[in-house]
Amino acid sequence: MATEPREEPIGEAITIEPMRLRDLDQVIRIERLSFSAPWSKAAFLSELLENDRARYLVARVGDQVVGYTGMWIILDEGHITNVAVHPHWRNRGVATHLLTALEDLAWEQGVRRMTLEVRKSNVVAHTLYEKLGFRDAGIRRAYYRDNNEDAIIMWKTLSPRGEANSF
Repeated sequence: MATEPREEPIGEAITIEPMRLRDLDQVIRIERLSFSAPWSKAAFLSELLENDRARYLVARVGDQVVGYTGMWIILDEGHITNVAVHPHWRNRGVATHLLTALEDLAWEQGVRRMTLEVRKSNVVAHTLYEKLGFRDAGIRRAYYRDNNEDAIIMWKTLSPRGEANSF
């Protein structure tokens, strides 16, 4: 049985800002600590410099990047590409802050629905996404190339002022 992720107070002010080139070394470190098939620095550079549909945010405590997230905007849909929090900062509400800020940004950019894929085995992330209003909509078989694990496809319909309706 999965347990609900707990959110301990951070104790310091968290700020959410657009990801900048200067953040990449810290982002790459978090990426490598978080994923079995991490994105390369070149992939992030391409997203920031060449992909006009990409929007990326970082969570910062002081000068330290403690998490990040990103999405691609395609018409009125936002596809969340990644969410990661440094292991030391997990279970403190950082991912919730990041995803809430990403939804606000998405709404401002004309996005009305958001989607993501999550590993079937990643119960903690799946539970968080459900808590934030995402709902299961299907399975992508053998989606993850590192181990052919299935992905759960999740969707959320956005509404103004933080109100959410499920897909």
